[in-house]
Amino acid sequence: MISRELMAPLMFGGLVVFMLVGYPVSFSLAAVGLFFGFFAINFGFFDFSLLQALPERVYGILANDTLLAIPFFTLMGAILERCGLAEDLLDGLGQLFGPVRGGLGYAVIVVGAILGAITGTVAASVIAMGLISLPVMMRYGYDQRFATGVIAASGTITQLIPPSLVLIVLADVLGRSVGDMYAGAWGPSLVQVLLFSLYVLIVSFVKPQWVPGIPRESRTLSGWPLVKKCLWGIVPSLVLIFLVLGTIFLGLATPTEGGAMGTVGAIVLAVLHRPEFSRRGKIASWVASAAIALLALLFMLQTPGVPEGVIAATTSIMKVAETPLFLVFYTGLVIVMLEAVFIKDLRGLIAEASRSTMRITAMVIFILIGSTIFTLVFRGVDGDLWIEHLLSGLPGGKVGFLIFVNVFVFFLAFFLDFFEIAFIIVPLLAPVAAKLGIDLIWFGVLLCVNMQTSFMHPPFGFALFYLRSIAPKEIKSSAIYWGAIPWVVLQVIMVAIVIFWPGLVTSFLDKGNNVDPNKIKIELPASEFERKGEGGEEPAAPDFSTPDKK
Repeated sequence: MISRELMAPLMFGGLVVFMLVGYPVSFSLAAVGLFFGFFAINFGFFDFSLLQALPERVYGILANDTLLAIPFFTLMGAILERCGLAEDLLDGLGQLFGPVRGGLGYAVIVVGAILGAITGTVAASVIAMGLISLPVMMRYGYDQRFATGVIAASGTITQLIPPSLVLIVLADVLGRSVGDMYAGAWGPSLVQVLLFSLYVLIVSFVKPQWVPGIPRESRTLSGWPLVKKCLWGIVPSLVLIFLVLGTIFLGLATPTEGGAMGTVGAIVLAVLHRPEFSRRGKIASWVASAAIALLALLFMLQTPGVPEGVIAATTSIMKVAETPLFLVFYTGLVIVMLEAVFIKDLRGLIAEASRSTMRITAMVIFILIGSTIFTLVFRGVDGDLWIEHLLSGLPGGKVGFLIFVNVFVFFLAFFLDFFEIAFIIVPLLAPVAAKLGIDLIWFGVLLCVNMQTSFMHPPFGFALFYLRSIAPKEIKSSAIYWGAIPWVVLQVIMVAIVIFWPGLVTSFLDKGNNVDPNKIKIELPASEFERKGEGGEEPAAPDFSTPDKK
């Protein structure tokens, strides 16, 4: 008979074996959980009634409002990926940075960050930039390893920069606010962009032949037309990003509402970037954009911290303007959607984006259901206590725990993708981190930085697979794998930066009102026995010696 103490390690080992075989993770989780659950019931480790919690847990997943943001942000990204925005961004910035050695590398990194903030998925960013920029980089003599590496690495910025899907999942798993997780991730994501750009700069000095500038005769735009093209790609994207994230940060909208707003904004941007739309459709898009932007501004002017006079004036304006603005917005949106229905290319764009969203959402939900089955049984056999004793007993205390966790997650990323790590491993690590006094927002962002490597690890990095699937035949697979290694090193350096500079995450979070609890003085009103009666005498105490007779 198997002892209770062995059940948790055997269960964890069984899961690893299933995943190494290559069986789908969601079904592996459910199968291992149910298999060991029936054995545990048979051996008397827990009662069958424990499994009665499964229907309620599954319902809780499907009713989770936070997770509802995932399909909205995925649909937003899928629409923007296909509407031509990436082409405009890369073309404009490529010509702007083109004369500089490594200019196309800088352009790819900047566009990767912007696309990451508006698409939310690594696949969308890597495929879009690979299709557009890789042939151009090869045409102008860029080194194959450098070109493929910078495209794959810049696509992984998507995982860290808000509104990343991983941050939504981690916030839900860690029981923290999505807005706080987004705020904490801004610092590391910007530093990572700078770190990648610094590497391009170093390469341009050490290996200038790898990153040549674009010849003048190959640059078709200059002056104001070039600036206009760059602004046309960047400004609408940034407006959408800050409109969506700003409402979430300020508490004006939930992540789900922000995602819905982002989806609407993506449809409007798609209209503005597609030539098939009529003049009427484009005017309707501009009107809808102006209405929603004005509404967001009015809402932001009513948040705490704004002077009372401004809030009062804004409230008066809102009473008059809110209904007309919403009416204008919805009228414009209806016109845009009607135009999309009658234009074949845009109808196909929205249909394909919806199918992509459905596939990703279904994958997430199935992994969640499988992980909740596994977790319920794992805790039933005291697996959470086994993990806690294993990790809290590491030498070095908090530092030892962080070193072990980051090395562990780094090697798991060779075999698992970020969703699997977030749903399977993080729930086991979070209680130990909380017990050691580690801030869970900082811990979640640190793990998110680490899990980026799951896309870049040779030979199983998904970003490398995406790039291989669309790269020209003359690009060798060995060049893609070798080209990823320097960027994985940069991501590991980023993990060290977050560990040794926690303020990079925590300084962006709300600090509260900084009230010293030791200086708080609470004065209670005096009781009847402490107040003096009329004439300066104390009131007589009630007589409880005899019962009150009525």
